[in-house]
Amino acid sequence: MDEALVTLYETAIDRKEHPSENSYTRYLFDNGLDKILKKVGEECAETIIAAKNGVKSELVYEMSDLLYHLTVLMVQTGITPEDIAAELRKRSEKTGNLKKTHQTDKNT
Repeated sequence: MDEALVTLYETAIDRKEHPSENSYTRYLFDNGLDKILKKVGEECAETIIAAKNGVKSELVYEMSDLLYHLTVLMVQTGITPEDIAAELRKRSEKTGNLKKTHQTDKNT
């Protein structure tokens, strides 16, 4: 797992365990899962819009926001970077698993 992502995760844990004044992360934890999920949803939408706009710097910015909020969600729900890494390793071992999509006749 990338060092920056691990540091982000560890910082989020620290903010949850040792809340500090004027911390946005603390604000999210204090407001609970519903607030965190709302922010994840907002950041997903903003990431989609940035991707459609085609400006790399904007997309990087929005993806970073999304990763931050996903990290807060991980901490809130007890998911570790190791859990994610294990799932990604498991998925990387799969081959030939392309799902067939249902074709519809658009003329009917």
